[in-house]
Formats: sequence, C-alpha cells, structure tokens
Amino acid sequence: MAVRPGLWPALLGIVLSAWLRGSGAQQSATVANPVPGANPDLLPHFLVEPEDVYIVKNKPVLLVCKAVPATQIFFKCNGEWVRQVDHVIERSTDGSSGLPTMEVRINVSRQQVEKVFGLEEYWCQCVAWSSSGTTKSQKAYIRIAYLRKNFEQEPLAKEVSLEQGIVLPCRPPEGIPPAEVEWLRNEDLVDPSLDPNVYITREHSLVVRQARLADTANYTCVAKNIVARRRSASAAVIVYVNGGWSTWTEWSVCSASCGRGWQKRSRSCTNPAPLNGGAFCEGQNVQKTACATLCPVDGSWSPWSKWSACGLDCTHWRSRECSDPAPRNGGEECQGADLDSRNCTSDLCVHTASGPEDVALYVGLIAVAVCLVLLLLVLILVYCRKKEGLDSDVADSSILTSGFQPVSIKPSKADNPHLLTIQPDLSTTTTTYQGSLCPRQDGPSPKFQLTNGHLLSPLGGGRHTLHHSSPTSEAEEFVSRLSTQTYFRSLPRGTSNMTYGTFNFLGGRLMIPNTGISLLIPPDAIPRGKIYEIYLTLHKPEDVRLPLAGCQTLLSPIVSCGPPGVLLTRPVILAMDHCGEPSPDSWSLRLKKQSCEGSWEDVLHLGEEAPSHLYYCQLEASACYVFTEQLGRFALVGEALSVAAAKRLKLLLFAPLACTSLEYNIRVYCLHDTHDALKEVVQLEKQLGGQLIQEPRVLHFKDSYHNLRLSIHDVPSSLWKSKLLVSYQEIPFYHIWNGTQQYLHCTFTLERVSPSTSDLACKLWVWQVEGDGQSFNINFNITKDTRFAELLALESEGGVPALVGPSAFKIPFLIRQKIISSLDPPCSRGADWRTLAQKLHLDSHLSFFASKPSPTAMILNLWEARHFPNGNLSQLAAAVAGLGQPDAGLFTVSEAEC
Repeated sequence: MAVRPGLWPALLGIVLSAWLRGSGAQQSATVANPVPGANPDLLPHFLVEPEDVYIVKNKPVLLVCKAVPATQIFFKCNGEWVRQVDHVIERSTDGSSGLPTMEVRINVSRQQVEKVFGLEEYWCQCVAWSSSGTTKSQKAYIRIAYLRKNFEQEPLAKEVSLEQGIVLPCRPPEGIPPAEVEWLRNEDLVDPSLDPNVYITREHSLVVRQARLADTANYTCVAKNIVARRRSASAAVIVYVNGGWSTWTEWSVCSASCGRGWQKRSRSCTNPAPLNGGAFCEGQNVQKTACATLCPVDGSWSPWSKWSACGLDCTHWRSRECSDPAPRNGGEECQGADLDSRNCTSDLCVHTASGPEDVALYVGLIAVAVCLVLLLLVLILVYCRKKEGLDSDVADSSILTSGFQPVSIKPSKADNPHLLTIQPDLSTTTTTYQGSLCPRQDGPSPKFQLTNGHLLSPLGGGRHTLHHSSPTSEAEEFVSRLSTQTYFRSLPRGTSNMTYGTFNFLGGRLMIPNTGISLLIPPDAIPRGKIYEIYLTLHKPEDVRLPLAGCQTLLSPIVSCGPPGVLLTRPVILAMDHCGEPSPDSWSLRLKKQSCEGSWEDVLHLGEEAPSHLYYCQLEASACYVFTEQLGRFALVGEALSVAAAKRLKLLLFAPLACTSLEYNIRVYCLHDTHDALKEVVQLEKQLGGQLIQEPRVLHFKDSYHNLRLSIHDVPSSLWKSKLLVSYQEIPFYHIWNGTQQYLHCTFTLERVSPSTSDLACKLWVWQVEGDGQSFNINFNITKDTRFAELLALESEGGVPALVGPSAFKIPFLIRQKIISSLDPPCSRGADWRTLAQKLHLDSHLSFFASKPSPTAMILNLWEARHFPNGNLSQLAAAVAGLGQPDAGLFTVSEAEC
C-alpha cells in the first residue's frame, strides 16, 4: 500500500514514540535506511558524532550528536533506546541550506556502565530520522577508567661497568586507558630525543646503549593515565669503573755497583683509576729481581820463564804472561814488557857452526809453543766453568723474591650487564641473603600428613549414649526413588572439579574430592515436598573474571553452588580452604558473590556481620565455613592493612620419575596452601611423569612488594653441572599476590657428567626478599628413591562425592532432633545451647545463632561441616552430657527406634 510522502513524518513520530515507551524494537544494522521513492540526498548526515569516552571516578560523561536534515534524533545504548526524558534536544535551521538541524545530548553514569561490566562493552549510538529515512552514527564506547596501584614489574637496582649496556624493565599497572610510561633520572624527565644514547622500548623498558659515568643515578618508572599517576620504587644504577694498570717502567739500575744486588720496576692503577666502587687492579704494582754486577779484575804478570839458550845473535830471552790473573770485567792490563832479552856472552859473541844444537833449539821452541797453547785452552775452560757457577748463583737468588707475590686488594667485579648473563656466585649469594631461613634439616619433618580417620568413632560409655540410627520410612522411600530420577541429566558431566546430587527435605552433602570443598545441606533446608538437583563446582581462576581492586588478593578457590534462586528455609554451609594468615589487624576480609548480571558484589565483611544477615562466615586457620540461604558463586578476598599481612604458600619440589638423558630438571612450585591447588599440581605432575623429591614446606609471603627468589647451591661439580646462568631466579611479587595465576614454578636444570651418576646432593633455597624463607636439603638417588611419593597420596574424603539423607551426617537423625528439642528452650541453670556453643568454642557466634529459629541446629550443622568424615562423636557426646540436663533419656535412642 502506497503512503503519501507528507504522512511519513507523522508515521515516524508514532513509531518512534512507541520505541521510546520501551517496546525494545531494534533498528536495522545498516548505516542508512532510505524510504522507498524518497530522495536519498535528504537522508540525515551527522555534523557531530559521539566519540569514545572514559568515566573518571564517579563523574558522568556527556555524549553529543548533531544531524541535518533531521526531524527526530535519539540515542540507543547497548541495543536499548535511552529514555526520552534523558535526552536534551536542540532544534535549529541550517543557515546555508535551510534544512532542519537537531542536536541531542545525554549523560552516561558509572552505574549504567557497571551494570554490564564483565558481559560486554558499553556503547551508545545516535539515530537520526528525516522524511527520506534513517541514519545511524558510529558507535561510541564508554569505559570506566582506572589505574591499579601495583606495578607488574618494577626496575631493579644494578651496578654496571663503564660502556656496558643497561636495561631497566618496567611493566606498568593494569589500567584503562592503558598507562603511558615515562622515566625519571634523579627526578628529571628522561627525553630520548635529546639523548641518542637512551631509548624506551615498546615494553616500556629503559635502555642505555653504553653506560657513562653521568648515567649513575636513581631511576623511577612513572605510569599515568587520565585517572592517576603511579611511581615505581626507585632503582639505583651505579656505573663503576674497574681499575687498569699503567705500563711497566724500565728496570732500575742494580743496587750494587760490584757484586749481587737488586733492581725493580713499577706500575700504577691509574689506567683508569677505579671509580664508584669499581675493582682495584689485580696483581702487584712493584716487581723486584736479583742482579749481579761483575767486579773488574786487573791483570797481573805470571813469573818469568827460564832463560833461553844463547842465540846466534849472542842473546837469550825470557817471557812472562799477563795471566796471574788475566784482566777481565774491564780490569787494567798488565804494565811492562812481556819479553826480556840480554847478551849471553858478556858482549863477546862467539858464532858456532850450525849443527845438532840448532835442531834441538827448534824442537824446544816448538814444544814451548804447544805448551802455551795447552795452557791457554786450560785457562779458557776454567773461565767458562767459573762463569757457569756465577750464573747459577744468580738464578738461585730468585728464591729471595718468592715473597713478592701478586696481592688482590679488592676482588674484581664481574662484567655483568644483567643478572641473567653471569654465572652464579654461590658464596656471594649466601652472604647477601636477608631474612630468616627455617632451620636446615637433614631429615624430613612431619609437616605435611594426610590421614584417614574412622568414618564413625564409637561413643563413650557415659550416661548419655548416641547410637547409629536407621533412615526413617520416608527417607528410605526417597533413597529408593533416587535411582529412577532423571534430574541428573540436566547438568554437564565428566569433570573432576564438579559434583551434583538430588536432595529433598532430609538434606545431604556434596564434596569435590581432595579439594577441601564441600556443601552441607542440613535437614529441612529444602522445603518438604520439594526435590532439588544441586551442584557444586570448583572454577579455575583464569576461567572466571574476578576484578580485584587496589591491594586485594584472592585467598580461596572460586566455588559455585546452585542452581541460584532456589528456595531454602535454612542456611546451607559451604566449606572451602583459604591461604591467608587470619589477623584482624593485618587483613580486611570480604566474601564476594557474583550476581546474575555477572558483576561481583561484597556480600559480607568479616568481623562486621549483622546477626540477621543472609550470609555468615566461621573463619578458621586454614578453612572458612559460609552460612548462606542463597546459592551462587563465591570467593574469599583479602585486602592487606599492613605489611604484616601474609599468605601461606606451599612449596613443592618435583623431578622426573625416570631420567633417560643427561639432563635432570627440578621443578619448584609455589602454590596457595589449599587442597585444590595441591590437587591440580599433583594431577599435572602425574601427566608429566614427575615425583615428589622433598617434603613440602610452608612459606609466609608478606605484602611487602618484594619478589620471591629461588637458588640452588652446593651442587657437586665432579658429578653434576648446573646449566643455570644466574645466581638466582625470581617470581615477581604481583604474580603471587594477585592469586589468579596457577602453577607458578621455576625449573633448575642439572646435567650429569656421566650417565652412571644417580646420587644427587645439593641445597635449594626459596625466600622472599627481606622476608621469610625455606631451605631444602636434597639427598637422594634419582633412579630408585621414591620415599616422598606417599606424602601426596590423595585421600578419598569419605568415598562418594554426593551423600543423600541420614548417611551424610555423623549425628543420627533422631538423636539430633532430641538434642535440638532439649537445648533450644532457655534454661535457668544455663544448660542450653549457649553452653554447648561455649564447650565447642563457638561462643563468638552467639548473636548469629540466636537470630535463627533453632540455635542448636545451627551449632550441630556447623559441627557436621567441620568434622566430616573424621569427627569424633564421643567428644560431642561428652560435651552434650556435660551440660547437666536432668533427663538423660533425651540423649539415648534404642535400636528399635533406629
């Protein structure tokens, strides 16, 4: 049917009014929706579109939209139309085209955004109408801005050598919008554009390419967004200079001008000189050596030889040598002639004929020459031997310098650009340890024991005796019907962290084995005539988004019991472990519950409970028991009030059950001290083929912002070699304190020198900086030692995870009813439920018990939750008997009644 163009504005107004009255009709997903036959040029177009904004604290934000031509304009947020009264609309006419223009404004509050928090992002969109159709604007997303207090990683102090690179990591706190990071050096802004030696990485780490002396300073990482500005702890960076030796001087002149003496040379530690704690030069600055200067020996004549025979010239001669001693070492030569001659005939020379005498003369001269040569050889040989003796004396004199050995005035500093690039110095690590370590024990200490108690202990033989009761006929009927019920088919099956059952007014119990999590459904908690299928589920922290503000931390597992919304006439009791060290001065503890919309709410502030409140909590050293009349998803969250607030961490050491290679890995887990965390790691290690190699220990981890450190020591180098390149490993504080990360651990890899090596003995330390610590003495055979495996044998916790009716309770039903009817009425002599609460150490909850129709039933329900399955009924019977009730028959039930 055709509609006249003039009727379109009226029809659009009628339809729009119907939408604004809450019809919930959705607009088309297209940007423009023209009317058939209309001029597309007259479709609205936006002059101003809404833009993404952030809500800071509790201030609402303003969204503005303007379109031309427009006859109607409104906002739609998360698919729903904003009420008409929340719009501020201004109408005008475009000056250039004369077309109608409309501008609309709305305010969006923090409460509106929080309603959909965790489900989807909050967005708003502007829709404008004209006679030609409709047009939608872009979506504007409204987010709640915040910036957490704690940095995920803070810069650490370090000492680096000159010209070495520096890397200061910084991971800012989580925030919306993401925080911008800047660095301060001694409170002055670091600007990489002004200093090419410095740059900031995408991960916000500050990098100094080559350290200079001017880079010695205190560095602070600053994170800021529109909400707040956070500063990390300052990291002191010291650029040190190790000393270097100058060149040696020349050897000095020998101290003795004649004979044995000393000479020396020196150098100085000035090339460069040590600065900022840099190491002094290693070695000696002065060297000495022995020296021997030969003394000069002046020559002296030997005696004259005999006169020779008279020669043809009527002379004879004699000779002498400058060899007694011969001149050496620069000594003076002999003075005078070495040959003397004279007339042998008293100046009367008589010439004789040549004959045999001349031959004899020549032979004699030759003999003399040979003797002289032999004498010269002998002298040379003697001289050489004397020189060798002198040299040996000089060499032996080096023993005098044996006391001059290199002396290290200060150990040199390792050239460590970062802790992750140096070999661990175990001696240094042990001396710098701060905090208290537990006593080192060579043998295992019985700290971690899992015991199996009796399901039902026999009662004492006093006047008031409790007997086992049989189910009533109605209970027997109900139990017999459970096998034919179909309620079990409505829930997912097959997970080890979930249990379920079908219950009626008789109540029952659900347990998730080996987690410490259970749900007690007392008798009459479910209205008579009703049958509920109830489930109990343990969630992994990474599967559930639990927002934690400020210094809050998760102390318990996240547990769901349901279905939500079922009608309960009595509180059920949810039991779960926690890892906090309860102290009213150190912790502010809150019970959180997730609403149907997905947001988390504080439903209980421990220590400030109102007696008539829907929730109540009995907090013990390692477990909490929550009374609730509304099923749902719960978690216990703590906020530290001081640095004394501590969480208990369970430390477990695992290693391969069978080692087929030279490498051997030791895994150190740091878990919350709860049964559910222990169960997850044990199951994981079973899949990895690991075994426990030491008795578990407990460490108290404080809210001091200090990291957890782990180190290994005393590894026998002849059998094993550590492949770790650092002196210790660290787990950041935030990863542990947040409480939402599973399987936190560090691995130490050792390598056997020989495949035949099977014995391992070493020490492993785990400690919080300036806090508590634990040490493990590892000494076992890696091939056959399994003595610690039995410590983690998981308990069965009473067998089946779902118990229905009387079998779920330690106290027989009829005896329970008699105790309740006897102790609920006030007694003038004080023999009522108040005295029972005092005997069971529950007198701090008297106001809560008094607010319930049956205080005694609340006390007995709490006793059942705390003591199943290993509770001692004899002790409870003694407490009831000690009340002094005049009618002892109230607490006795015959076998016929059972």
